[in-house]
Amino acid sequence: MAMSYGVALLLLLAAIFSALPRHDQVVAVKPIPRMRTNSEILQDSIIRSVNTNPQAGWQASMNPRFTNYTIGQFKHLLGVKPTPQNALESIPVITHPKTSILPKQFDARTVWPQCSTIGKILEQGHCGSCWAFGAVESLSDRFCIQFNMNISLSVNDLLSCCGFMCGDGCDGGYPIYAWQYLVQSGVVTETCDPYFDDIGCSHPGCEPVYPTPQCEKKCKVKNQIWDESKHFSVNAYRIDSDQYNIMAEIYKNGPVEVAFTVYEDFAHYKSGVYRHITGDVMGGHAVKLIGWGTSEDGEDYWLLANQWNRSWGEDGYFKIRRGTNECGIEEDVVAGLPSTKNLIRTYADIEARGDAIA
Repeated sequence: MAMSYGVALLLLLAAIFSALPRHDQVVAVKPIPRMRTNSEILQDSIIRSVNTNPQAGWQASMNPRFTNYTIGQFKHLLGVKPTPQNALESIPVITHPKTSILPKQFDARTVWPQCSTIGKILEQGHCGSCWAFGAVESLSDRFCIQFNMNISLSVNDLLSCCGFMCGDGCDGGYPIYAWQYLVQSGVVTETCDPYFDDIGCSHPGCEPVYPTPQCEKKCKVKNQIWDESKHFSVNAYRIDSDQYNIMAEIYKNGPVEVAFTVYEDFAHYKSGVYRHITGDVMGGHAVKLIGWGTSEDGEDYWLLANQWNRSWGEDGYFKIRRGTNECGIEEDVVAGLPSTKNLIRTYADIEARGDAIA
């Protein structure tokens, strides 16, 4: 009798825990057989499955960005690790009061045309550094939106100097920890510490895989000082997964970083509003969310900037279904606000040097 009670109790607990909301947003990747890992990521069968599906809503193609790429090489670029549950519990979750009527179409590039960083498409190259790109790109945009400062901040600083706090560098990291680094340590400008991979992946296969660069804490430009070049975030927070909250956050404060689960078919995206059609889970990826809209077919979408150069997707951008949490796109949205820390001293020093020269 006692054993029956114990089994019943275990079943009850299992039911309770399965009903709780899950926070490990990025799906854990199951190991892929070695034979498949060495297969090419671009597949005619996937293109046919998508392009002959009248419900797909998007077009697939042999993207030149991934010519001769193996599945293993593609997986290496997907550098988002699932955030531990206990880490998320201490992160504030932002909601916005539903008092504003938000526009049906929104594109940060046209709303803030003075901010050149919003329209830049970058290249993460040989490294699984998407988690760092999404954070630094969003903060760069927000410095322009909030303070009218057109600056490109350094992905390299975050990637190389955050260390184990953020994860494993080119072997993947955690977006929310990236934002915490931006709060605690800040990042220098791109001119001070440019991205280490200046070759990019225009060559077939993007081999060899590059190791995480060393943290040098020294500006490449001689007349710039590392500490004076630092730019910070005030805070690091998550945005509630309701689509209104995500839209309101972008509308009020600028682009945000999002992480989502990538499947094989995503490598083939060319145009339209993406939804997963076919293929295995490849990993977690982080990008910059810059807007939203509704397609001619009535499909609500998010507008995002990738960092796989302009040969991929719609000139480097893509759209994905909105309001349905497609591939977990609405579950892992993170951001922070730009800080005035270090700005007053830095620009006062610049003016003083200018006066001295004059």
